[in-house]
Amino acid sequence: MQIGVLALQGAFREHQWSLEKCGASTRQVRKPEELEGLDALVIPGGESTTMGKLLKDFNLMEPIKKLAGEGMPVFGTCAGLIMLAKQIRNSQQETLAMMDIEVERNAYGRQVDSFETDLSVEGLGAEPFRAVFIRAPYITRVNDGVEVLARYGDKIVCARQGRFLVAAFHPELTDDLRMHRYFIENVAK
Repeated sequence: MQIGVLALQGAFREHQWSLEKCGASTRQVRKPEELEGLDALVIPGGESTTMGKLLKDFNLMEPIKKLAGEGMPVFGTCAGLIMLAKQIRNSQQETLAMMDIEVERNAYGRQVDSFETDLSVEGLGAEPFRAVFIRAPYITRVNDGVEVLARYGDKIVCARQGRFLVAAFHPELTDDLRMHRYFIENVAK
């Protein structure tokens, strides 16, 4: 399986390492032609406003939308979650608009309010997943067809809609490969 990792900003190298430890081949994506031949795509964290601008500047917005519309699986973490959402609360920022969800940006506060916690994530087994939240969003609303996989308190922080998977946290910043393995084995295949 050849998985592209959007490499405009964020922890794209860490996503590559996690995916490769799960047996996938990876490629950094910065140009539209680097999307060719991919089986799936990961959109890492970063700053969603900047990421949206870079997706336009590098002419990636429309090619990614087209491939996703044709069935390419996509996994978005943190800012990647925001980019996959159809709506951002109190924002007109353009997104890839793939998942029927609404999100709140920087929902837990500033950088200094970042934290780690153990989460129960559906599909990953009984052992808690150590989740790293950095200026994280959360999902404020899901519509039909969206499966909630994890909550932090009453906030939705992980969800799936068909071939799209999102997490408000950074699984690539831990040694736990279960989220990446879940994407490869249950979403991308």
